[in-house]
Amino acid sequence: MLMQTIIGSGGTIGKPLASELRSFTGKVRLVSRNPKKVNESDQLFPLDVTDFSKIDNAIQGSGVVFITVGFDYKLSVWQQVWPPFLQSVIKACQAHGAKLVFFDNVYMYAKSAIPHMTEESPIQPPSKKGAVRTQLHQMIMNEVERGKLTALIARSADFYGPDTDKSMLVETGAKNLLKGKKAQVFGDIERIHTYTFTPDAAKATALLGNTPDAFNQVWHVPTTKQKLTTRQWIELIAEEIGVQAKIQKVPTWMLHVLGLFNPVIKEFPEMLYQNEMDYVFDSSKFEKRFGMTTTEPKEGVRIMMEYLKEKNKRQS
Repeated sequence: MLMQTIIGSGGTIGKPLASELRSFTGKVRLVSRNPKKVNESDQLFPLDVTDFSKIDNAIQGSGVVFITVGFDYKLSVWQQVWPPFLQSVIKACQAHGAKLVFFDNVYMYAKSAIPHMTEESPIQPPSKKGAVRTQLHQMIMNEVERGKLTALIARSADFYGPDTDKSMLVETGAKNLLKGKKAQVFGDIERIHTYTFTPDAAKATALLGNTPDAFNQVWHVPTTKQKLTTRQWIELIAEEIGVQAKIQKVPTWMLHVLGLFNPVIKEFPEMLYQNEMDYVFDSSKFEKRFGMTTTEPKEGVRIMMEYLKEKNKRQS
């Protein structure tokens, strides 16, 4: 049995993915700057993944390689680091005959696709970050089409769930409500916004990576079909922790001010279009193929808030 390797094993998807892979293999390699075991049998491979010369060593002996790494949410970093990193991974997968599973987002889709995104949605990004994601998509699929790489892209909507510190719903919504403050929201709060529950995404990614006929195509990981508005998500969170759903709508100009103190928010304005229209992520293809149902938003919010409350206790 060949190794299954997770590059970016310490992140939001990497950690639950390692746990899910136990159902398929006893040989999991965790690659990150400071990897920590999720399963007792995990093999740890400490690596700064921006040291591209060592990517080959990390992948050697692997049957499947999962990319779940999340580089700093900064355009200049994405432009400078993502393409050479992915090129190094592709080259190593080709050298060692490994399959590639790339965990992706929706930034490459055309603005017109956001109200109903499917795997067939047009790729025409309106943002610079989306242009980077388009380049990565093309790097993988070009090699697939040439018959030089066996790979799939597992795409997700915005996150909610445990350990989702880069989620705006968590950072400015849930955390503020826990502190007794107003939830800060952006864009049109009466618009639908579907979120992917991260444990569901990890389970689906493990399944895709261990299903031979799932390769050489794009998949949307399972995401709730409940069409909740941003206001309704905030109300669910407030109800779960027993507080009023107080909301502060943040104007675009204030994002630039908040960005002085929060580097993630600083990078957000060019992506704001996704919060100004309905945002529906359709995962019907996956659900029809695998029969997996998604976690209900009420239950997902309960799990997320329990995680945040426990984290606060540990830090206090």
